Amino acid sequence: MIRILLAVIFVAALAVPFFNRMGPALFGFPFFYWYQLAVVPVSSALIYLVYRADDKGEAE
Repeated sequence: MIRILLAVIFVAALAVPFFNRMGPALFGFPFFYWYQLAVVPVSSALIYLVYRADDKGEAE
């Protein structure tokens, strides 16, 4: 069930029409760029959570 988070990552990274725009800007970066930069650490954290949850499930 927790593996659904992997689908969320997939959709968030590949839903280009959602983040293909210029505003709002953050520190001078258009939304398109800072969204992609934000997806990387969030994806890493979610993948880690799924890995840890799945690892605990197999150990029991």
